[in-house]
Amino acid sequence: MALLSSCHPLRLSPPPPALRSTTKKKPSHYTLKCSAENRTLRSPLYTRHSHLDTRQLVLEVKERLKLKHPGLPVGRNGRDDEDMILWFLKDRNFSVEDAVFKLSKAIKWRKDFGVSELREESVKRLYATGKGYVHDSLDIYSRPVLIVVGSKHFPSKEIIENQKLCVYLVEKAISKLPDGVEDILGIVDLRGFGVQNADGTYLKFLFDLVCHYYPKRLGELLFMEAPFVFQPVWQLVKPLTSSYSTLARFCDAETVRKEYFTKETLPAAFKL
Repeated sequence: MALLSSCHPLRLSPPPPALRSTTKKKPSHYTLKCSAENRTLRSPLYTRHSHLDTRQLVLEVKERLKLKHPGLPVGRNGRDDEDMILWFLKDRNFSVEDAVFKLSKAIKWRKDFGVSELREESVKRLYATGKGYVHDSLDIYSRPVLIVVGSKHFPSKEIIENQKLCVYLVEKAISKLPDGVEDILGIVDLRGFGVQNADGTYLKFLFDLVCHYYPKRLGELLFMEAPFVFQPVWQLVKPLTSSYSTLARFCDAETVRKEYFTKETLPAAFKL
């Protein structure tokens, strides 16, 4: 991954208001449960569609994928996975054509990347560094929490290994979703972050994941205690993240402690 060597702290202007803001963004929560035949759909996105309409759209996407992309895998997270189809329909505002286009690319990516083969053993070495992990407890909104420690990330030639760890952690966080909860909380701990840790390529990959391959799964992404040297990284990546940049919130550790966790569920690394 390319090191953003131009991010010299002495050459930076003061951070924009976004980097200093701690304004709370209300997490978006929807209810999406059970199979495609029997769901409770409470999101505003569903108000224009009845249960039967939604079911018909799922079947239409399923049939189009079968006809246009017969070579794609089937089964869980495959072209006939009705739960996955509904997620992408919701992301594409129930446009069948757009959902088929985006979903076909996502399923092909999962196959080529080998997502189903990822295990803790396959990312053991990088996982042991503590640069990323899924917290044992949920946040106050009952969301699984994925934490990335920026100071432990060093751009290197291990591009694929870093990407595999990232995908493994996203998959692990999603697997911990309680019934009735749809999204996860991401926290990038930027305490101690320096020029040597700057990696716009990795950050871009993270947003590509949540935008293209895991739509609607990331509720918020907190950049905690972002230093001045993080500004050029964010300014470089932000235009490439489309509307998903609105999921980002810059805040301090105290805000994270007070607004997202209880004393019992607070990550040990965030305790005073």
